Amino acid sequence: MLEIEFEEPLSEICDCCGNTTVKLTRFVYENDNAFAIYYIRFTKDHDDKEVLGLVSLGDWGTDEISENRTSFLFKLWFDNENWNVSILDGEESPWNSEILGKILQRQEALKHPWIKDVFHITDHIVEEDQELIKYFNSQG
Repeated sequence: MLEIEFEEPLSEICDCCGNTTVKLTRFVYENDNAFAIYYIRFTKDHDDKEVLGLVSLGDWGTDEISENRTSFLFKLWFDNENWNVSILDGEESPWNSEILGKILQRQEALKHPWIKDVFHITDHIVEEDQELIKYFNSQG
């Protein structure tokens, strides 16, 4: 069973449009064990209503930087009927911290055995992350 720990959102001003960019950090637990971390960012009032996210999976049961972590960059959007998730190339990531492990390129990520866990987490994100839900339900 997955559980998500929700940190307070952070905000900054978007360089391209001057609107507010919201950044979310979330910790994911599976059966009460540290399982993953994910980051989400979106800019309010952008023309395209989508979010950029990154899921890092692997050995999160320690405070030390683990070589056993791997990250997956994704885009998430809603098309009035369905949630959509697209895996992106890691080189597009605004998150580039050693703590996250290697950020995979799209083709490598789609073949990785943990990709099913990424999609499981994104299913929980769209159902449980109230900041993200509020963003998609807002006008503009």
